[in-house]
Amino acid sequence: MNCRIVSTFAVALITSAIAFAAQAAEIKNIVIVHGAFADGSGWRKATEILERRGFHVTVVQEPLTSLADDVAATNRVLDLQDGPTLLVGHSYGGMVITEAGRNPHVEGLVYVAAFQPDKGEDVATLAGSKPPAGTGIKQTKDGKYLYLDPSVFHADFAADLPKAEAAFVAQSQVFAAKEVFGTKVGDPAWRTKKSWSIVATEDRSINPDLERTMAKRAGSVATEIRSSHAVFASQPKKVADVIEKAAKEAGR
Repeated sequence: MNCRIVSTFAVALITSAIAFAAQAAEIKNIVIVHGAFADGSGWRKATEILERRGFHVTVVQEPLTSLADDVAATNRVLDLQDGPTLLVGHSYGGMVITEAGRNPHVEGLVYVAAFQPDKGEDVATLAGSKPPAGTGIKQTKDGKYLYLDPSVFHADFAADLPKAEAAFVAQSQVFAAKEVFGTKVGDPAWRTKKSWSIVATEDRSINPDLERTMAKRAGSVATEIRSSHAVFASQPKKVADVIEKAAKEAGR
């Protein structure tokens, strides 16, 4: 093989490698799964920031009727994506993305003040291992659904949001079926895919030390933000920054 052929081959190989790397780094789809006692509307500010940065963002409005139903709702949205996707979950949404993250569209996972379970774990067991400061969860009269007492919602869920804004979230919260907190997850997607975690240091809904422990166990890249459990709404730019960084790194 003469020098000219070797040189041409080398250039072609390098060009292909550069093109592949550039293509692999292009994660533009963000799918967000909200937590219990809220809905997806609280993600509006963070979504607008990410869209201005060139991302395509979809927020799953899962029914909170069972973990299986919520995973199915997430997979329906993931299957609509036209390329690699970063899957984001807040609070109980972390349970959902741990299961739905096995979807082939998903390249990486971001846990935002979220449960990050291992195989066979459920919300009740995890929360009980390091109890949170807040104790305002109540059950409906029929005993089938849980909700966060509006009288403590501001303090326990969204202390760093304006009081009126927190009151509206409390009044519009989605009740969660009691069974979702006792359902165990299967093989966690974070074992095979890159993950990131945001620890809300003033969280009263999930103990911040539990968030740290779960992130360390999963080998997630952790970022601490001084915030309540509603960090996605009170600190949307900081949360968007973490998501953007994860999207760029997940594609490499």
